[in-house]
Amino acid sequence: MPETPDPNWRIAQITLDEDTILWRSADIEQERRVAIFDLIEENSFRPVRASDAGHNGPYHLALAVQDGRLGLTITNPEGALLETLILGLGRFRRPIREYFAICDSYYQAIRKATPAEIETIDMARRGVHNGAAELLLERLEGKVETDFATARRLFTLICVLHIKG
Repeated sequence: MPETPDPNWRIAQITLDEDTILWRSADIEQERRVAIFDLIEENSFRPVRASDAGHNGPYHLALAVQDGRLGLTITNPEGALLETLILGLGRFRRPIREYFAICDSYYQAIRKATPAEIETIDMARRGVHNGAAELLLERLEGKVETDFATARRLFTLICVLHIKG
């Protein structure tokens, strides 16, 4: 059984900049709901500068994309700003495109493909998702200590912010 994470180092609430999201299908909306639910249920998140300055969690996190950059605004439960991280998204363009393409194939397959075909596409989808989560962990290094499962869910939400309709 995995060790229970420190209750202070976690995300208690997450919001997405709804102005960034222009459109989402029922499938994408379901992915968003599941990612947020799973993230809140179990995550590990310690913003290094904020925690080193004595700001213990749990944290509230707001995600937004603006001018090709991801903004992670971290506040305490009372809404006081603890820190804002800005990550360039250039290195995420390809994984996001690949993830959208493989998800589209997956959603089509679950409606008409054989179980073996669905499993093959799902394995490819997990592979793209895992690679993107590793990239996110790399980009957060020195800024946020988190785990792989949290990074995967955050990547799903980053993708939701990139839907253009």
